[in-house]
Amino acid sequence: MVQAINLKKGMVFSQEGKLIMVLKANHHKPGKGNTVMQMDLRDVKSGAVVHKTMRPTEKVDLVELVKKPAQFLYSEGDIYTFMDTATYDQYEVSADQLGDDKLYLIPNTNVDLEFVNDTELIGVNLPATVELTVQETQPEIKGATAAGGGKPATMETGLVVQVPDFIKEGEKLVINTAEGTYKSRADSQSR
Repeated sequence: MVQAINLKKGMVFSQEGKLIMVLKANHHKPGKGNTVMQMDLRDVKSGAVVHKTMRPTEKVDLVELVKKPAQFLYSEGDIYTFMDTATYDQYEVSADQLGDDKLYLIPNTNVDLEFVNDTELIGVNLPATVELTVQETQPEIKGATAAGGGKPATMETGLVVQVPDFIKEGEKLVINTAEGTYKSRADSQSR
């Protein structure tokens, strides 16, 4: 059992016979009244996402997850195929099950597959950062600095992030997967 205040993104708990994954958890103090936990939760089976408010002291049954290293191979329609790097077993995950995480996946991305009871695949744990190529953005602004206001850039996966004004189409960038934000240019990029 764990208190709601200790729930973090990616944790899974059991409630009313369902497996629930935490997508977002915020501790909120309204102007009046007690503090609450505002959370976005996803039913692992159905993929339904709900916004729920819980008391910080409310307890839930945390589910133990087993993580296995894997690599994203390819997607076909709404099905994403991953390979366990130890056993070479392949697993399919639906786009609904991945949610926005699919926007960070390109072939050969290393991830962790998350299993309940070592048999039931319930999700994918992304690396802290990924390298994606800028597919579309406004032209480079001469003399722009990193301190500028920035501009939106669409990455090769469809993810849209705010980037500095000097970033050009075709550049490879390091993207923070937890926040969906630009971190830096990729080291391999020649400038």
